[in-house]
Amino acid sequence: MAQKPSIPKGTRDFGPAEMAGRNYIFDTIRSVFKKYGYAPLETPSMENLSTLLGKYGDEGDKLLFKVLNSGDAFAKVEPEMLSNSNALSLKVCEKGLRYDLTVPFARYVVQHQNELVFPFKRYQIQPVWRADRPQKGRYREFYQCDVDVIGSKSLINELELVQIVDEVFAKFGVNVCIKINNRKVLQGLSEIIGHPDKLVDITVAIDKIDKIGLDAVKDELRERGIDEQGISTIEPVLLLQGSAAEKIEKMKAILASSEAGMKGVAELEELFGYISAARINQEVEIDLSLARGLNYYTGAIFEVKAKDFAIGSICGGGRYDDLTGIFGLPNMSGVGISFGADRIYDVLQGLEKFPKEAIVGTKILFSNMGTAEVAYSLPIIAELRAQGLNCEIYPDNTKLKKQFDYATKKGIPYFAIVGEEEINAGKVNVKNLETGEQVQLDKNAIFSFIG
Repeated sequence: MAQKPSIPKGTRDFGPAEMAGRNYIFDTIRSVFKKYGYAPLETPSMENLSTLLGKYGDEGDKLLFKVLNSGDAFAKVEPEMLSNSNALSLKVCEKGLRYDLTVPFARYVVQHQNELVFPFKRYQIQPVWRADRPQKGRYREFYQCDVDVIGSKSLINELELVQIVDEVFAKFGVNVCIKINNRKVLQGLSEIIGHPDKLVDITVAIDKIDKIGLDAVKDELRERGIDEQGISTIEPVLLLQGSAAEKIEKMKAILASSEAGMKGVAELEELFGYISAARINQEVEIDLSLARGLNYYTGAIFEVKAKDFAIGSICGGGRYDDLTGIFGLPNMSGVGISFGADRIYDVLQGLEKFPKEAIVGTKILFSNMGTAEVAYSLPIIAELRAQGLNCEIYPDNTKLKKQFDYATKKGIPYFAIVGEEEINAGKVNVKNLETGEQVQLDKNAIFSFIG
């Protein structure tokens, strides 16, 4: 019995129509990245496991796809290792699929530091892998579109990221809310409640607020050792309302005794001053419940959500002050943001925001009614292609209805009919398959008619 073909859960095939939409997303995002002076970069799908482990927190480490060593990977495995999955995996796996594009970027910067000009601005559009539970909007293999600048502490870089988000989603015709917080504010919060050593526990817990709700977050904070007084201090901060300026003033009062917290508030105040001057069109707000669970963030953090479509964050990132330090290059501050192409695709599809011209492949199909007709059509097709028009000719001389059906099923909007009569007149009959209108055109007038 033949095996039924399938693919792993959390992965997907993309047919021609989907790839047209995805390429529209990639091309749009890439065009904005380039406009702001970012250069392209690619890194391998696999990294050494030592590069990846410990960079994403305990929960992130659990989601790493580990790659089994080639050859007899289990040859040197000792019996006691079989009861310890972590020890076993480290013994038999030296490589892993990348979890994100930021850590490989930091590794690249350190490895090639003598070849780069700092500040170094790069963009990267590649797939990443996470051993997550597949669900709507969450996949095990998905593309990220990252943009980062490293080697500068200026908050103008954060402003540029907000401007990039603003411009990308304006091009997509999607209304979004850009949420911003600062990890120093969260650090200050952990200090004033008397738990400076539990910053990671606090951020991991409150990062889940959109998924599990405030009550469940409070329960998790208790489980992580935060007392009731600390929780009562954190709760109103997470629920803080008002304009950015109002939230900043309230946080100044709350965090007055924390140097780190006040520095975070000052950075938010400076950044929102830039944002106000830059005339951003999308909604931008301070969200003090925003934590971004990744451990390497140290300053501003970002998250972007679609306002008119229910899905998780479609974009996120932040400032990291010493990510390169773990690879031997300390004090190299960077900031970046990542666009989730797969979720953006779902949003554009759900809101019917894909422009028709972006997903149409072939614009016109030429009929095949015999050798003479094909010989007449080929120079016309070559000229149309030279002018930038996507053209096909039906390969087989068969019934015209079959050729019509082929064009209709592929969504080709125009069908060119060439017979003996058209050859003698030096014309081409062009039918609009959407309206049913048919016109006879001079062969040199086709491009201006449908181009």
